Amino acid sequence: MSAAAHSAAKLQAAPRHALIFGASGLVGRHLALRLAAAGVPVTVAVRSVESGRTLMAWLAKHGVSGGITQATVDFTGAEILAGGSAGWQHITEIHNCAGVYRFGMTAEEARSTNVGIVERVLGFAAELPHLTRVVHISGYRVGRQEPTTVPWTEDLRRKRYAKLGSYEASKVESDAIFQSCAGDLGVPWTVVNPSSVIGDSETGESDQLIGLADTIRQIWQGTTPALPGGNATFLPVVTVDYLAQFMIAAATDPEAAGKSYWVLDPETPPLPELLTRAGAQLGVTTPRLRIPTAVITRLPRWLTKADPETLTFLSSDRYPTSSAEEFAARHGLRMPDVTVSMERWVDYLGAHRFGRSSTDVRRIVEVAGVSTYELGSPASRRVILPGLPVNADTWEPVAAALGARAVDLPGLGLSGGRGVADWENWLPVVLREEPVHLVGHSIGAAAAVTAATRHPERIASLTLVAPFFLQQAARVAAWQRPLIRAALRRISPGQLAFRLTGDRGNAPALETSVQDLRRSSAGRAVEHLAHAGSEAWRRELQEQLLAFPGSVRIITGSTDPLLPAWARDLEGAPNIQLHTIAGAGHHPQLTHSRALSRLLAAIPAAA
Repeated sequence: MSAAAHSAAKLQAAPRHALIFGASGLVGRHLALRLAAAGVPVTVAVRSVESGRTLMAWLAKHGVSGGITQATVDFTGAEILAGGSAGWQHITEIHNCAGVYRFGMTAEEARSTNVGIVERVLGFAAELPHLTRVVHISGYRVGRQEPTTVPWTEDLRRKRYAKLGSYEASKVESDAIFQSCAGDLGVPWTVVNPSSVIGDSETGESDQLIGLADTIRQIWQGTTPALPGGNATFLPVVTVDYLAQFMIAAATDPEAAGKSYWVLDPETPPLPELLTRAGAQLGVTTPRLRIPTAVITRLPRWLTKADPETLTFLSSDRYPTSSAEEFAARHGLRMPDVTVSMERWVDYLGAHRFGRSSTDVRRIVEVAGVSTYELGSPASRRVILPGLPVNADTWEPVAAALGARAVDLPGLGLSGGRGVADWENWLPVVLREEPVHLVGHSIGAAAAVTAATRHPERIASLTLVAPFFLQQAARVAAWQRPLIRAALRRISPGQLAFRLTGDRGNAPALETSVQDLRRSSAGRAVEHLAHAGSEAWRRELQEQLLAFPGSVRIITGSTDPLLPAWARDLEGAPNIQLHTIAGAGHHPQLTHSRALSRLLAAIPAAA
């Protein structure tokens, strides 16, 4: 009986039940998610109770309410799963995503994980009577190994590990061993050789931050002096959701038995173009200088910022994708558009600050053609517009307490755009159709008043926190602007905290604001600051506020009061309430977030 016929016979003998090794990783999680969505019972094998708890919480957040069980795996123990193979006779397919994707390992460490795991998984799989397939993740640069070379001699192993580096060499060796051992043990198998795995094609979500993601991070931070490779350098990508769907289909396709598939998007642009697009998406300037791979390998690591083990991936090689494309067509799988997928992935990485922020309430969305950063509840009818020179992150505790969303204004924080010139088209889209309670802080107060003037029907109530146009004017002469811009690009979180609040202890809350100023927003911040000193604009905003008929609250700190004349005039306005936070200054969200949250919580989300 052929391998395909043997798999087909087994498939009819038992109900489908998938076992995923490496289920807590990027690919493993998405496999579990999509198998569960398809109604397939799944057992996720994780290495600790904590990783299992984290995985189950992630699955629940993504809509999985049942059909998942978990087990603890020990690849070094006498039995990799409790009870040994006798306790897992119901398993019909295994997805092996286990291993370590990390550069800088020793040869021994890499072998014990990436090679040792393969041997243990196949030994376990060989004793499962209903098993139809083991789907194993290898890699697009390491596939097509010759199983007849197993076992490797010590001399061959030493040369391969020295040439390729521990990570890639361990994947090469495990690929050969997988095919050899599976053949010897009679285990039906399929190998999937993915390229660089990027985020979900719809959401961009990914927490894998090495390889290509790390290179993009360096561009975002401005620490890359030149782009690696040339126009022929091909570092292909594939979205994690497409890869998961491919593996799920391969597990039950009799024709996939004993075959290897290269799963990657052949339409991926050359690497320099890919990185340039990513930089543009993040709103940063990408270096024009390009350094060929042959030159990079000869430069010191402190200059290139490149791990030596990553350099073998900078290649012009192409890969045999035709069989994977035929397979995908047969199963109705369509590769997502690489440009759109990359944009969503890059937006996700930027919104989450390349892993520095793990909260899932951050996103970059397009608002009236402006790439816009927001955090908090996406459907909230409480909207916060932050001030200068900080970003929406400084409002996260308040937004969380209120269930609000805080949105960086165009040109500030993580948002793209030109600045005030974008407000006319941007503000109505941010407000949406239903009336919102709008909170504007400092320069954000100007945006809030502008929105209330132009779209009063969309404003349920208006709150202005430290509205600069009702306070002492800060004049910025033209000659001062370059100096302030340079200072903002060099300021530290501690220095900024002292300037804004008088307390360096608030530095942690300002780290991302400093990153944004250094990266791109210092110039825009100075332009906004200069515009805020315009007497004509101040008068216009004052008149618009007085003309607004809706409910208004004005919140100031006791050390940052309204001008006395304005305080007297506004106290008599029937629709305006004044509130003062004792001891607070111009940034109460940093120093008095609880008191500010209590005041804002008293306002209904929509009146």
